[in-house]
Amino acid sequence: MVVGEFTTEADTVVIGAGPGGYVAAIRAAQLGQKVIVIEKEHVGGVCLNVGCIPSKALISASHRFEQTKHSDDYGIKADHVSLDFLKLQEWKGTVVSRLTGGVRSLLKAHNIELVEGEALFVEPDVVRVNHGYESTRYKFNHCIIATGSSPIEIPGFKWSDRVLSSTAALALKEVPKKMVVIGGGYIGIELSSAYASFGTEVTILEGTPSILPAFDKRLIAPVKKRLKAKGVTIFTEAMAKGVEETPSGVKVTAEIKGETKAFDADYVMVTVGRRPNTKDLGLDLAGVETTERGLIKVDKQGKTTSEKIYAIGDIVPGLALAHKASYEGKVAAEAIGGESSEVDYRAMPAVVFSDPEIATVGLSEEQAKEEGYEVKSGQFPFAANGRALSLGETDGFLKIVARASDGLILGAQIVGTNASDMIAEFGLAIESGMTAEDVALTIHAHPTLGEMAMEAADVVLGKPIHIAK
Repeated sequence: MVVGEFTTEADTVVIGAGPGGYVAAIRAAQLGQKVIVIEKEHVGGVCLNVGCIPSKALISASHRFEQTKHSDDYGIKADHVSLDFLKLQEWKGTVVSRLTGGVRSLLKAHNIELVEGEALFVEPDVVRVNHGYESTRYKFNHCIIATGSSPIEIPGFKWSDRVLSSTAALALKEVPKKMVVIGGGYIGIELSSAYASFGTEVTILEGTPSILPAFDKRLIAPVKKRLKAKGVTIFTEAMAKGVEETPSGVKVTAEIKGETKAFDADYVMVTVGRRPNTKDLGLDLAGVETTERGLIKVDKQGKTTSEKIYAIGDIVPGLALAHKASYEGKVAAEAIGGESSEVDYRAMPAVVFSDPEIATVGLSEEQAKEEGYEVKSGQFPFAANGRALSLGETDGFLKIVARASDGLILGAQIVGTNASDMIAEFGLAIESGMTAEDVALTIHAHPTLGEMAMEAADVVLGKPIHIAK
């Protein structure tokens, strides 16, 4: 029972302190607004605490471990390489702590009040947060909802000590001997690759005809090759049916192309997607409409069907990406501040931290043709790049898609080491309306992986230097 209730007023209330929420709050504060942020669990959100950052720390460590074990080609012999997984998890925790502490410091530096608790709309311009036997009502001129998403629990696979979400898989205290991964999307592939590098025998069950179904099969090919080299077994068109838990592990049953198979493992990780956290916010009392999937309907500025309320990130239509949420947060805060900002996803990159990495931005060649463009494309292999050779990372390629009439860059796709860093050049190129000639005439440092952008642009122009025409 709540025995005391108090009211606080703010220009803007932000619900959620993840990569969308805290960025929105800071931009709103920069525009002179009095801002309150409400966070029920983790400052920094899923991304900083149990998602993007800890998973990339784990992946980075797995690469180092694997490279150390297989360094003979470089004349480096490392005998009896061992892994202290608990120490690795401790290091991962320090990375998370530094970043989440940094977010708290940034909020404080911008005079943003942080309230820890769960928000519930009680009126179109009021949210309530309970604190034990008391509650506070926060009356706002505007509100930005940034509550993120949660892993989907599928029938027959209830979360437990042995049936893991990606969050739980990141917090294991041991390297499993065997693991079954249900779902071959980006999360499943990233963590499968990392644990395989640590020595886990991984089996992937993917329901569609291919892993990473959202990506071109040519981008996927080097990833599949590397997974196979790590000993990962992939079953496609495989539907998980159930799991039997034992004191020491699990037995997963799946139907694969009409045949029933069983797999024994220490753990099963379920990575079949995420659902928006919109169910328990009282959106009906706020006049905020959602789709059948629970996503909040918004316009190009992030405004919902309620005049004072905006929404961003995983709870609105589009890709569930941390950088998309941050971008939308800036747009929403600026719209509230009276600026004419609106979203434009034309140059929104997507990255898979697989081995090797995949990164894309803009249109693929097939998408460009579907939209009616006549295109020219240029592809350059990592195997022809001096820096890639010196790194021992020669799998993959960089591809540019350009408009045939004038060379305007429409998109780029990269599969290979450091693809996640390299894709930014093409996001800038698309955003700036650059052509293949602009990239080709830009002097790139040698020897670098970045040179491949210039080389691929030369291919588009029909005058490659370092590969035969």
